[in-house]
Amino acid sequence: MPPSLSSIAVIGAGIAGLSCARTLRAAGHTVTVFDKSRGPGGRLSSRRAPGAIVDLGAQYFTARDPLFQAELTHWLDRGLVRPWPTSLWRIDAQGWQPHRDTHPRYCAVPRMSALTRHLAEGLELVSEARIVDLERRPSGWYLQDDRQHRYGPFQRLAISAPAPQAEALVAAHDAVLAKACHRVEQLACWAGYALFDTPLPNLEGVERDWQAAFVNHGPLRFVARNDHKPGRGEQGESLTLLATAEWSQTWLEQPAERVADALYAALRELLPASVQPAAPRLLAAHRWRYAQPLSGAAGPGFRLGQDGLALCGDGWLGPRVEDAWCSGHRLAQRWLAMPQRDHAASRSQR
Repeated sequence: MPPSLSSIAVIGAGIAGLSCARTLRAAGHTVTVFDKSRGPGGRLSSRRAPGAIVDLGAQYFTARDPLFQAELTHWLDRGLVRPWPTSLWRIDAQGWQPHRDTHPRYCAVPRMSALTRHLAEGLELVSEARIVDLERRPSGWYLQDDRQHRYGPFQRLAISAPAPQAEALVAAHDAVLAKACHRVEQLACWAGYALFDTPLPNLEGVERDWQAAFVNHGPLRFVARNDHKPGRGEQGESLTLLATAEWSQTWLEQPAERVADALYAALRELLPASVQPAAPRLLAAHRWRYAQPLSGAAGPGFRLGQDGLALCGDGWLGPRVEDAWCSGHRLAQRWLAMPQRDHAASRSQR
């Protein structure tokens, strides 16, 4: 790639990396985004299963930050997102109860990954490129992936990968950034999904078309009906079963098939014996080793390092989807506000 005074690389095509990249590109910079997966998504990933689409990561998001609220308004106007869930329940030891609070929730249409695909439009995205090594030369940063492909030079480099993965990349280049990464605690999550040929039986005292439920006991923490999400009314009954962080950590290295069976068994325990569902036609599970941070690190929501190196992502601000977006956006805004001569000399913020 030819060098450019404004060439920037972003590692990670989740919402943080894409937010950062879009903000920089809108200001006229040349930005290249790298991701290990086949397409953008990160924690907004979805999977096409036979006859259904299931969201495997975040099932919805909220909007509290004013800048993110403004972006949300744009997405709503474009039809990219819609309110969901509007029939939300809570399951505890006493049974099923309606869950009501003051936070509107939203999901992308027709799947969560559609939002990151929108954010990736117009960006140069190098997919299926797992970056495993960085090299800093006088001409800039060079990146190497696991297939020995080399990219660069880039004058600046933003890493939006989870902190443990970012630490492995920056350790040889910036000890302060590596130490900051080491302090971020990331939580694991197993996401199971079950597809059925027939709808779930109706539950007494629960709305027929309930859409999602928080679970306050047992291995599960959230159950979502993907077929009750906007744009997916034609697909059959399809559930996402998100496990608690504690249970996920305990079962982290177990085979996915065993995990899927255990999560489905936990679902059955939440339902009365008289209204058990038919056997699923497909049952599987996906492991998120670094699903989200325990909490956001103190600071501005990102980290600046040496020689144009920086970190963004939810680990630097908070566990919500909007935190990831705000982190990437804030990093880009800080870079844009810095005089050019200051970029190479920028030091890590603690």
